[in-house]
Amino acid sequence: MSFPLLTILGGVPLLGALLLVALPRSRAAAAPMVALVCSLVTLGLGVVVAWQFDADAGGFQLSEEADWIPALGAHYALGVDGIGLTLVLLTVVLTPVVILASWRDGDLGRWSANSFFAWVLALEGLAIGVFAATDVFLFYVLFEATLIPIYFLIGGFGGPQRSYAAVKFLLYSLLGGLLMLAAVVGLYVVSADAGAPSYLLTDLMDVPMEETTGRLLFAGFFVAFAIKAPMFPVHTWLPDAAASATPGTSVLLVSILDKIGTFGMIRFCLGLFPEASQWASPVVIALAVFSVLYGALVAIGQTDMRRLVAYTSVSHFGFIVLGIFVFTSQGGSGSTLYMFNHGLSTAALFLVTGMLIQRRGSAQIADFGGVQKVAPVLAGVFLVAGLSSLSLPGLSPFVSEFLVLAGTFRTSVLAAVVATLGIVLAALYILLMYQRTMNGPLQASAAAIPDLGLRERLALAPLLALILALGFFPQPLLDVINPAVGATLSHVGVAQPEPDVDVSAPDEEPQP
Repeated sequence: MSFPLLTILGGVPLLGALLLVALPRSRAAAAPMVALVCSLVTLGLGVVVAWQFDADAGGFQLSEEADWIPALGAHYALGVDGIGLTLVLLTVVLTPVVILASWRDGDLGRWSANSFFAWVLALEGLAIGVFAATDVFLFYVLFEATLIPIYFLIGGFGGPQRSYAAVKFLLYSLLGGLLMLAAVVGLYVVSADAGAPSYLLTDLMDVPMEETTGRLLFAGFFVAFAIKAPMFPVHTWLPDAAASATPGTSVLLVSILDKIGTFGMIRFCLGLFPEASQWASPVVIALAVFSVLYGALVAIGQTDMRRLVAYTSVSHFGFIVLGIFVFTSQGGSGSTLYMFNHGLSTAALFLVTGMLIQRRGSAQIADFGGVQKVAPVLAGVFLVAGLSSLSLPGLSPFVSEFLVLAGTFRTSVLAAVVATLGIVLAALYILLMYQRTMNGPLQASAAAIPDLGLRERLALAPLLALILALGFFPQPLLDVINPAVGATLSHVGVAQPEPDVDVSAPDEEPQP
């Protein structure tokens, strides 16, 4: 085992959570500062991990491995490739942003601020473990463990329907978890029949599997990940959760936790069941395209800002899944980059709409109007976040979406054309929401809305800076992502379609 840098990276926020639990309630005012310091230390360690990662080397790096439960073949095994590293970086970047933006949200619930920020840090530590796990059993345990902090963050803090939303989220997630558990048990049987039980990814990827067995195990993993993502038709928990949670919790849920679903599709569905992934791809592509259009159309009809943003994510996750299952280098790289960029843009949109809702006391779009006259900075941030969500060229999601569609065109022109309609619909739901809330005559009820304060501007500034920077220069992330995507496609065994171009010299006759 090398120096346990990934263990330390995930352990710091977990230790911070324990420290907050031990903090007396009389010192609850210090809880957000303690959480912020822990998250910034974690961010610093994340930068060290990125610095140590060699993009040219490929494969899993910074690996750690130790026997955990020998009878099951389970190991404590961590490591990151370009895909996992990208999502680890997303997690460590967004957590301090959420803490800074949620400075007073811990006072809104039935428990103390200590509990709120402890759950935030616990979720960060567990999410890092999920993205770094290279043992299927360890991944499953951490996958299920992430339900605990997000359940209490939704159910303990937020709006009046928070208990209903938390239970609905938990029931959907437990259903997916039970299906995955059956598949995890199936992997134990398959590996044991092959010689020795093992849950290490490197071992399982070489285990021979009967066609029917592989497809059944694939289904168990895929449904769990589709619920987590979420995809149509197992998405209905998301709008309720987003409408009831605090803005910071919504960011953790959609921008970090839901990425476990699409990450799992790449790491486990494609990695462990390449034949089944190809077999299921036509159905998955159809569901992904439908999710793109369905999420966008339903978002247009929403009157609640939080539910609108939630449905936009259903549409965006459709793009991500589409890029994964078209099995092209552009699609795979675009999907992974989209996960990172969607996390930034959706975080900015959830936070700025949450700040607006807290000022007005209502989430209904009809209760706003002319806000830019009294809060120009808030309106400006709202506009940039919205334009990022609709993938305006020059902002980071555009590159991701373009790559996904370019990769899709190489294998399915029909799917690409239909999915492109989602871009048109995105312009409608974002610009209509902005026009109805920020433009027009100033409503009397909105006249007292204050502009963004210093702490809120500091929270949103890193998101806007990254959205702009990656919009013009995404290559550093793509350099990390591309080798891992190439290795995944090579394992799946798909041939990259080549462009149909006549390369003969002008004075030569084309060869038949």
